[in-house]
Amino acid sequence: MVNNIKTVFSIKDLENLSGIKAHTIRIWEKRYDILQPIRTDTNIRTYDSASLQKLLNITLLNSYGYKISRISELSTEKIALLVREIISEKSSKNHALNAFKMAMVSFDQALFFNTYNSLLSEKSFRDVFYDVFIPLMNEIGLLWQSGTISPAQEHFISYLIKQKLLINTEKVQILEPTRSDKIFVLYLPENEIHELGLMYLNYEILLNGYKTIYLGESVPIDSLKDMKKYFDNIVYVSYFTVQPTKDSIDDYLKEISTEIIDANSQFWLLGKMTQFIDNEKLPKTISVFNSISNLVSVL
Repeated sequence: MVNNIKTVFSIKDLENLSGIKAHTIRIWEKRYDILQPIRTDTNIRTYDSASLQKLLNITLLNSYGYKISRISELSTEKIALLVREIISEKSSKNHALNAFKMAMVSFDQALFFNTYNSLLSEKSFRDVFYDVFIPLMNEIGLLWQSGTISPAQEHFISYLIKQKLLINTEKVQILEPTRSDKIFVLYLPENEIHELGLMYLNYEILLNGYKTIYLGESVPIDSLKDMKKYFDNIVYVSYFTVQPTKDSIDDYLKEISTEIIDANSQFWLLGKMTQFIDNEKLPKTISVFNSISNLVSVL
C-alpha cells in the first residue's frame, strides 16, 4: 500500500519507526541482503518507502517467531502475504501500529481507513483507542521529537484519528444524560493545541452518562469563569501536553484555584506537563491523574 509519494529515510529513521536497532539492520543487510539501501555520494545509506514497508513486515514476522535467515529467502510479496495470513489477536496490535505509521509517513488515507475498519470488525472503538491509538500517539510524540516525522505527517494522522473520535462521540452525545450529580467542562489552556487526549476523555465521560461542555483548545482562564453563571457542581478537566510550561505551571494552578474553583467545583488534570507540578503547592481541590484510564476509573 505504498503510493507514489517520494520519501527518503535514514537508517536512524528506520530504527525509530521499526524498533530494530540500526546496527541490527546493517547486519541483516550485509548477511541476508533483506534491504537494498540507496547510497549517497558520501556513501550514506538512505531508504525509500518500499524498504520501510518491507522492514516493518519483517519485524512483525520476526516477533512472531520467523528466523531472519528464513525470511531472507522469501520475496517481498511472499513476506507481505505471510503477514496477512498470520495476523492474530496477539499480533494485530503491532501490525496495526506499523500500518498506521506507514499510512502516516506516506500520507496514505486508504491504508489508514482499511486498517481502522479491520480493527473495528474485531474490537470496540474503546478497545481500538486504548490498544492502538494511545500507543500510536505516544510513538508519534517520540518520532516527532527525534525528527523522524515532520509536523505535516503528525497533523495528517492526528486529523484522521480526530475524525473517528468525532464520529463515535456524536453517537453518545445525542443520548440523554443519565447522571446529573456533576457536569464536566473540558478545555485546553492557552497555546495548548494537542487535543486528542481531551477529545477521548469527552467520549468516555459521555459514555458514562454525564453531560459535557467541550470548549476545546487554547481557552483563557477568564472564559472558564463564565461557566459558573450557568452550571453548578462543575468538574473542569484539562490536559497539559506542552502548556503551561514547567516554569509557569504552579502559578497557573494557583490562579485556577483562586479564580475558578469554589466549594461546588473540582479540577481534574492529566498530561505530560503534570510531572513538573510541585505537589506541596498543589491545592486540595485539584486532582492529578497519571493516565486516561486512571481518570476514567473514578467516573
